[in-house]
Amino acid sequence: MKGKNSLRGRLQTFSGAMMVPIILLVIVGFYVGIGSAFTNYILPEGNIIHTVFSMVTGIGFMIMRYLPLWFAVGIAFALSKKEKGWGALGGLFMFFALITSISKYAGAMGWNATTTSVENLIALGYTPENAMNFNSLWTTFAGIFTFDMGIFSGIISGMVAAWANNKWCEKEFPMMFSFFSGTKFVIIMLSLLAIPAAIATYYIWPVIAGGLQYLTHFITGSGLIGTFVFGTLDKLLLPFGIHHLIAFPIEYTRVGGTMMIDGVLYEGVRNIINGQAGSAAAAGYITRNFTTGRVLFQLAGLPGVGAALYFTARKENRKKVLSIVLPAVITIMMVGISEPIEYTFLFVAPALFFGVYAPLCGLAYVIAELFQISINGNALFFMIPNLLQPQKVHALPLLFLLPATFALYFFIFKTLILKFDLKTPGRAVESEEDIKLMSKKEYNDIKNGTKDAVRSLHNEIVDAFGGASNIVEVSNCATRLRVTVKDANLVVDDAYWKNSLEALGVVRNGVYFQIIYGTRVTTLATKVKDVLEIA
Repeated sequence: MKGKNSLRGRLQTFSGAMMVPIILLVIVGFYVGIGSAFTNYILPEGNIIHTVFSMVTGIGFMIMRYLPLWFAVGIAFALSKKEKGWGALGGLFMFFALITSISKYAGAMGWNATTTSVENLIALGYTPENAMNFNSLWTTFAGIFTFDMGIFSGIISGMVAAWANNKWCEKEFPMMFSFFSGTKFVIIMLSLLAIPAAIATYYIWPVIAGGLQYLTHFITGSGLIGTFVFGTLDKLLLPFGIHHLIAFPIEYTRVGGTMMIDGVLYEGVRNIINGQAGSAAAAGYITRNFTTGRVLFQLAGLPGVGAALYFTARKENRKKVLSIVLPAVITIMMVGISEPIEYTFLFVAPALFFGVYAPLCGLAYVIAELFQISINGNALFFMIPNLLQPQKVHALPLLFLLPATFALYFFIFKTLILKFDLKTPGRAVESEEDIKLMSKKEYNDIKNGTKDAVRSLHNEIVDAFGGASNIVEVSNCATRLRVTVKDANLVVDDAYWKNSLEALGVVRNGVYFQIIYGTRVTTLATKVKDVLEIA
């Protein structure tokens, strides 16, 4: 059991680290969608404003073009426990050292840009299909001929760099060799590690690439069943903090499919949609994108759940429940952060979450695909680029699907809460124990990041984890404070987190903790690190 908890804890940490480079991709949709709308449809070429918007679009495409780099740096930074700046530099160095070593070793084996061409491979006796498959393994990145591993090369580099940084960043040598101590020694070791890593990759990656190709065929060929399984699993894994691991390959790697747009090959449904947003020739967005279903439960389903929580609360408690539910619903609809309201009922009724809510979300993905809805973004804030390129959007079915989804979620949740007398917020007689209230001033202070309000909270958080001496590591993803401790027995109970420390939920896994704070968690994590004096 301890081994399983340790593995899950590592997966949670890795999942959180993945969110660092993925955050960069949030701006891609805006830069490409809005910039391309002006350059392709609104402004004439040669206009200075046209040039400015073309620069904005260029930045968006640049982010996509060099995705492996951002993953190498971001993951190395996130997973490094100390000397995070050097860890990030190590990720960048390891990435280029790895692909350079792959290039040299492949060259020694007789493979380069010329010999891996389809024409040359056919001349060597390959069948056309095998020639195209082998050719697809290779690419040129930043002028270096190497395997086309996509972001996996960045992930590998970032993980190796973080491991090396954590292991050797405090390495000391005698005075004569002290210049090579610490972080400098990490860079030296990475240069040496890149060689065996490249040789191993040369033989292993073709096998992995074949497996990914098989997985791609399975997902794309499984129809609505595959869509339902994906949507359901995406929510089932949420409480364990590893839900990103199933969505990520679909959205950002070739597992989610590939598409050639204006001569550029895009991998993953999210990258394909961004490519279509930036193309004047694209007539619309892909409909089987494994993300549009979120529009239904984020704009209608979860607000329906919020309404059910409100109307099932005791009448004298409804104003208090509204003060919790309404901000959460607004957050869901505007930016798609759904965890606050999900954790509202997860911890009081886990069967409701796993047995009803998760399958309903899977069904939302299926319905969106059945009605061929194609839209860029799944929350109101991220849908703004659609206003400038409405001809690429097919979303009229949302006019009746959104009200129907709201009604479905509201009816099911209200019925089950009342039938099984679930103790959702506001239903207990002891309302003060049932609902954590804040004054308007406290809410505004926290929302705006006012120093005094946040400072008192982040100091209390450190104490709640058993003090600074008990905390091993602190990080965060979009909504969760992730903390590893030495002794889990010193950490306060879940009720204290929710009633006294304003947490929306708690996930415990041995010495690994995730405290749900919603979108304010980034500022809060920074303040906690300041208390601990870590970067």
